[in-house]
Amino acid sequence: AAVAGLIGSSGKLYALDINPFAIKMVEEIVAKKQLLNVETILSGRETGLPDGSLDVVLLYDTFHDLSEPDRVMEELHRVLKSNGMLSFSDHHLRENEVTSRVTNNHLFKLLRKGERTYSFAKQETT
Repeated sequence: AAVAGLIGSSGKLYALDINPFAIKMVEEIVAKKQLLNVETILSGRETGLPDGSLDVVLLYDTFHDLSEPDRVMEELHRVLKSNGMLSFSDHHLRENEVTSRVTNNHLFKLLRKGERTYSFAKQETT
């Protein structure tokens, strides 16, 4: 709900999860708070969103549990705008694991490391 407030009335927030229960929880919060700029997506990878349509993607505490992490990263790269940013956090991974696993396919490059999160820029592929 806090992120929905940050994006303003003209922005859009997409909440994607593979777990129907998690999606239901988000939908209940959205309804209770009457948030008009939040849409849920029940999926393990495919977003159904157009290419280059997102400014920022938050990928928090899920990477370690993904069955197809490379495919997920490809989808995130696809939907991010050329100047888009991936904000990443996963307390199950060490710092060197985070940077190597997110950048190993050359889709993202590390911009900065915060206390608990990492910011990655989208790299253009040829």
